[in-house]
Amino acid sequence: MSSLSSVTHAFLLVFAGLFPIVNPVGNAPIFLRLTQGADDKRQALARAVSINGFFLLLGSLFIGSHVLEFFGITLPIVRIAGGMVVAAFGWNLLHSDDEKSQAQRSASDNEPGQSIDAFYPLTMPLTVGPGSISVAVTLGSQRPATDYAQFALVAGGAIAGLLAVAITIYVSYAFAERIVRRLGERGTTIVMRLSAFILFCLGIQIIWNGYNSLMALPA
Repeated sequence: MSSLSSVTHAFLLVFAGLFPIVNPVGNAPIFLRLTQGADDKRQALARAVSINGFFLLLGSLFIGSHVLEFFGITLPIVRIAGGMVVAAFGWNLLHSDDEKSQAQRSASDNEPGQSIDAFYPLTMPLTVGPGSISVAVTLGSQRPATDYAQFALVAGGAIAGLLAVAITIYVSYAFAERIVRRLGERGTTIVMRLSAFILFCLGIQIIWNGYNSLMALPA
């Protein structure tokens, strides 16, 4: 695989895998509700949430699978189990509104106009929750095992993917009012359904990769 294709593949894998779970477009109306009465601080809060989310996902992507390995769980098993989680999230997003409802329940605990912290609940659990962290850990398990030059390329593409996710978080939250007005509920639903289907396919692909790796291990 060429250097450019390795970087592009890693970028697309991370971005397409995390975007439907992070769901910045779908969460924009909730962010808007939580920051009512703080219009002058909305862009600063959006910037803080995007930075917090980036570093949370970065740690999960590059450290999470190592933590699992420390407990004796091999990478092929991490890939199979994580792929099942990713596919399950994609399937649930295709057929239900559980993620959105969960976020709305979290939002209901904070009345508009209250003093809002950028980390809780805006970063966690509204933007980066257990689902997106588990997906990031699973994607991190896809790293090359021995080729360090290839790992550097893949890591660069993955970080670029995380930056793209962080940028979508910032844009979706900073301009939440305009996005909600332009897309409407139907448009938001279409975007997220398409993203959920891609996520489901990624989960199946990760399971297949994990199965092949497991079969290649010596008996």
